[in-house]
Amino acid sequence: MMNSNGEAQHQRIARISAHLNPSNYTMEQGTVLGRINCRSKGGASGFKVAILGAAGGIGQPLAMLMKMNPLVSVLHLYDVVNAPGVTADISHMDTGAVVRGFLGPRQLENALTGMDLVIIPAGVPRKPGMTRDDLFNINAGIVKTLCEGIVECCPGAIVNLISNPVNSTAPIAAEVFKKAGTFDPKKLMGVTMLDVVRANTFVAEVLGLDPREVNVPVVGGHAGVTILPLLSQVKPQCSFTPEEIGYLTARIQNGGTEAKAGSGSATLSMAYAAVKFADACLRGLRGDAGIVECAFVASQVTELPFFASKVRLGRTGVEEIYPLGSLNEYERAGLEKAKKELAASIQKGVSFIRK
Repeated sequence: MMNSNGEAQHQRIARISAHLNPSNYTMEQGTVLGRINCRSKGGASGFKVAILGAAGGIGQPLAMLMKMNPLVSVLHLYDVVNAPGVTADISHMDTGAVVRGFLGPRQLENALTGMDLVIIPAGVPRKPGMTRDDLFNINAGIVKTLCEGIVECCPGAIVNLISNPVNSTAPIAAEVFKKAGTFDPKKLMGVTMLDVVRANTFVAEVLGLDPREVNVPVVGGHAGVTILPLLSQVKPQCSFTPEEIGYLTARIQNGGTEAKAGSGSATLSMAYAAVKFADACLRGLRGDAGIVECAFVASQVTELPFFASKVRLGRTGVEEIYPLGSLNEYERAGLEKAKKELAASIQKGVSFIRK
């Protein structure tokens, strides 16, 4: 017979194991510790967040940074490979959020159940020699499958979609949700924050300012010419020469090529931008006022069904979508180019589900 000390030790081990791999500790008869009790002492009060694709190049730093966010109480890390190892690693960080890992399609339901926010960096990055069509064909199917899981397990969650090409994957997600009758345009957001982060950084370099003091609205979409920085609306108010406008616009639009010196895609800056945006969503959910960021959302700002622009975030997700404001001639021309390419990308996503 196990003495009381031995039993207490057994329960402690079970508790730790359940944090890292809750699928092994389901509510079966005789289980030492049910998942419902699987909370560390003093676990943070806050929101439940799932990262789908947590073992990837974006997912790992994203998971680490979300573990550091005091608004996160439970962090679920899902992937089809390496999720247990990443989960164990992240779980050693002495912050309040409880971390749990989920591996493979059979554990997707457990990963998603009860989540307030789902962040999706899953899929493959664009590699040298890979066309946008190659990227689309792989990632479209991944996003479809994951969104079908959201429909079943947490249809009311806010969804932050990072998987590229966002101009097509956000419409794919919307179509999956529409088909199931769960689509809420306030809850689905394509993450374009990296374009804003780059714009703030590059503009600050030209102006000789701290990037944290600069705010550049970036509208349109999240690829090439669809990325339109509104340099006429930069805060603090400033002016640029035509040469500076051309240089900055091109650099912001091609920032992904610059990342990793062309040998891969942005992962670390993307993770940073994703966490910045996720934090804004969580502060909105908490009820903070005046949370305004740019995101790719279902919109009537233009004639297109999706468009990236400034939005105000709140308890229900996107609570207000702002108009584009006054544009100069350069920006108006850029907007027409952006809309033409965006229209084709959006339709491509819609057709993927409706075909």
